[in-house]
Amino acid sequence: MAIERTLSIIKPDGVQRNLIGTILTRFEEAGLKIVGGRLQQLSQAEAEGFYAVHKHRPFFGELVSFMISGPVFISVLEGDDAIAKNRDLMGATNPKEAKPGTIRADFAKSIDANTVHGSDAPETAAVEIAYFFRSIELV
Repeated sequence: MAIERTLSIIKPDGVQRNLIGTILTRFEEAGLKIVGGRLQQLSQAEAEGFYAVHKHRPFFGELVSFMISGPVFISVLEGDDAIAKNRDLMGATNPKEAKPGTIRADFAKSIDANTVHGSDAPETAAVEIAYFFRSIELV
């Protein structure tokens, strides 16, 4: 297995419901190490830049509005196959399709307010991590 890093965001719905500790505990219990993290209120420009890949999709405006509606907790997770492990822990994007015991099955309110974001590939993870963190901020 390869040691990887992945970006994780606990979205405004998760932060608002005080789920940061609960979700981070799940990551740690699954063998992922938190190597950087912070609470942040995204600006509209930051959210639009981060989700630019979805700019031409019909849900882009709603996604940006949701992501700036309250603080988010942004972290970098590290471990063996961290990207796949994090995605398994999160569950399907649509919480109705997420397996029981996953973060989205347990906490997400809807496909829009689905509590967490995680990188989907090594290339994406590198870009997403660099979007929010300088290498000196990661241990």
